[in-house]
Amino acid sequence: METKKSIDVFSLRDAVVGEYQKFAKSFTTIHAEDIRSQVEAIYAEGRFWPEPLIQINPNYLRAKNVEELVAEGSLHPTCAKIFRFRDAQGVSQSLRLFQHQQEALSKANATESYVVTTGTGSGKSLAFFVPIFDRILREKATDATPRTRAIIIYPMNALANSQLEEVRKFLDNLGATPGQVTVERYTGQEETSTRERIAANPPDILLTNFMMLESVSYTHLTLPTNREV
Repeated sequence: METKKSIDVFSLRDAVVGEYQKFAKSFTTIHAEDIRSQVEAIYAEGRFWPEPLIQINPNYLRAKNVEELVAEGSLHPTCAKIFRFRDAQGVSQSLRLFQHQQEALSKANATESYVVTTGTGSGKSLAFFVPIFDRILREKATDATPRTRAIIIYPMNALANSQLEEVRKFLDNLGATPGQVTVERYTGQEETSTRERIAANPPDILLTNFMMLESVSYTHLTLPTNREV
């Protein structure tokens, strides 16, 4: 059985810094002894390559998983199929929410506004995606009319692109029954044919930026009127 090789990050850092130090010193050759000694003293201080910064990632408080929230009626049953992941052994597991994500869901279910401020990697996106998916699934159960039910505005296209990939990974969990929730990106990167397709078939969720939100092309879309979504 092949074993994974571990990486000594400190040795890697020293190697990278060493190479950068050689690169930085290669630009000039100082012949004046007094100037060369001063420059070498500054380099020796390590001002340009400080010591490694070591930080501890917080362990966010875990709450219920999606299957448990479905069982108690807090989420639509289809959410149990969507919000799943595979563990290190490849076994499908129900996504367990952090406490702040579950609290956000409770706020959304009570039709209250909320702001989530928390650290990197703490799942801020799921704090609004899970309630949005839940609300869309519930609404489509009573009214399946194609229309855009949620608009998510991003400051940068790169973030919209990465979010689209993550959302589609969850939607892939539906397997042969896609289309229960549709998601499209509309940020100005799309070809004309894609824009026309989106206009003709409004997605449930639209990922966009503030510039495209004001685009005249949006007059072709059926925008959401329910502020709760």
